[in-house]
Amino acid sequence: MQAENDSVIEDLLALTENAASAARKFKGLSETQLNFKEHPEKWSILECLEHLNRYGEFYLPEIEKALLSHKVKSASPVYKSGILGNHFANLMKVKNGKVIKMKTPGDKNPSGSQLTAVTIDRFLKQLELLKSLLDQSRHADLTKTKVPISLTNFIKLRLGDTLRFFVYHIERHVIQAEKVLQFVNCQ
Repeated sequence: MQAENDSVIEDLLALTENAASAARKFKGLSETQLNFKEHPEKWSILECLEHLNRYGEFYLPEIEKALLSHKVKSASPVYKSGILGNHFANLMKVKNGKVIKMKTPGDKNPSGSQLTAVTIDRFLKQLELLKSLLDQSRHADLTKTKVPISLTNFIKLRLGDTLRFFVYHIERHVIQAEKVLQFVNCQ
């Protein structure tokens, strides 16, 4: 994938704002509604958001660190995705409302956690930081700046790929939480 940096950032900011809007709607629900599960193996709204919080605890500091250590005099206005990074981002991307199911790493699986509405507040704070980092990314080279992935520090993806992966991951689980909300509203 190749695209103008500003176009990539604007798309990711719009998806991030959509996630924040959905999370603000969730704040109006009771804790019973927020913890409702359609099925014992499925996640509640809070579990979806807690899963994202756990990824945010890793990726947001890593993205910030990459931006702070970024020392390019003139960033290219064009972002070129890497093969592996583009693959990971596309795995996360929601296509025609469909999501490819994946196994969740144990440390990122919130199933069975005791969660409260504080989970939503943490998520909204992370989204605010993400928006700030996306804005800062306008002045970085999305292709040359590298960020480690959560599975191993040995693999680093291009900043643009990491941002796409991270925001698409948020989008997919917010959609999942919104689907749970449909079942909550039917009760």
